[in-house]
Amino acid sequence: MRLTRSAAVRTPTEIASMRLAGRVVAEMHERIRAAIEPGVTTAALDRVGREVLRDRGASSNFLGYHGYPAVICASPNSMVVHGIPSDDVVLRDGDIISIDCGAVVDGWHGDAAFTAPVGEVSPERLLLIEVAETSLDAAIAVMVAGNRLGDIGHAVESTAVAAGFSVVEGYTGHAIGRAMHESPNVPNVGTPGTGAKLRIGNVLAIEPMLVAGQPGTDVLDDDWSVVSSDGSWAAHVEHTVAITDRGPEVLTLP
Repeated sequence: MRLTRSAAVRTPTEIASMRLAGRVVAEMHERIRAAIEPGVTTAALDRVGREVLRDRGASSNFLGYHGYPAVICASPNSMVVHGIPSDDVVLRDGDIISIDCGAVVDGWHGDAAFTAPVGEVSPERLLLIEVAETSLDAAIAVMVAGNRLGDIGHAVESTAVAAGFSVVEGYTGHAIGRAMHESPNVPNVGTPGTGAKLRIGNVLAIEPMLVAGQPGTDVLDDDWSVVSSDGSWAAHVEHTVAITDRGPEVLTLP
């Protein structure tokens, strides 16, 4: 795998604008997390996301993207990513749910995801979420100028494998800026010391996707929803992160 193309370098002023978009995404996360409970539909969670965007005067980078019909992706249990919110999908005690969403402020994008338990969840499923979050933290920790894209993927992969989980095949993070998805992709697997060098001003969306079983996936008939091929449960987490002269800065935190 060749990872030689570098991400764009953003100025401090541009990163400040992206920070504003990131804060809107962080608020979407906070308010959606607070609404997650047994009996809630995924469409209701989408409506919470829409309210935040409206309240903050931001726009959605998900709604209308290649025809996508919502402002969040809501992916329960064995669904890895890109689940379309629906009034027919009701969260139940013991589920887990992955929420992915983004915002645009003054033309600059933010993008982040989390996985949350619904009610009382088994220790095995809580561990899956915890390891996904730990793999994201490990990836962010190596996002310093002079390291390489392969270091990011290796941090995710090594954390997941050490805990007995698999990295989903074929889905990656990405650079982000004036568009939600920019080059290069940022794989969740990699070899340390390989790929393009990370530079101050790069902004990348890092998004581990882990499954409890095998790494293969299938796309459902709606042409969006990605599920694990073996039915194993999945966790998806993501942050938009800028590389600065002070180290990595997570832009999608409150």
